[in-house]
Amino acid sequence: MEWYISAVSAHPIYMAIIQFAILGTFGEVVSKWIVNNKIYWPFTVKETLWKMVVWSILAVAIKYAFAGFKGYVQALVEHGLLPQAVATNRFLKAFTLSTFTNLQFGIFMVVFHRVLDNIIVKVKNWKGLEKGMLCMIWFWIPAHTITFMLPRDFQIGLAALWSVALGILLGFFNKK
Repeated sequence: MEWYISAVSAHPIYMAIIQFAILGTFGEVVSKWIVNNKIYWPFTVKETLWKMVVWSILAVAIKYAFAGFKGYVQALVEHGLLPQAVATNRFLKAFTLSTFTNLQFGIFMVVFHRVLDNIIVKVKNWKGLEKGMLCMIWFWIPAHTITFMLPRDFQIGLAALWSVALGILLGFFNKK
């Protein structure tokens, strides 16, 4: 685990890119496995590489959002717009950070991700976008509450792992 912490500390952006490119793409693959009830590689090489690029772009945005929203929530506490307990209670701080991050930045991420996916398949598919929005409430806010309770060096890695967990859940929800 030492090597991981060293790598994340020394190269936070590159490590976010690597983790999301691999785990985010794998989450999509697992979702297809579950939906189709068969283990296979569901994407062409070109689609796989593009999906990895998309997840890499999202990783950078997520890494910056995580850092930015920590400052945002802290500033709200300092200006008396949130109770002081948000700064001192570990769970309350993580929950508040997760809520603000997902309800403000998350909406952009869902739409942006869909735009990039539409570019891959060369269609305008907005079907099910509302499910992605609702997913922030029932999945991402609780998931990132746990994420933000961890030390900073583990947060992006867990966020990338959550992409696999979400792929599994969505696979079962969309099963044929």
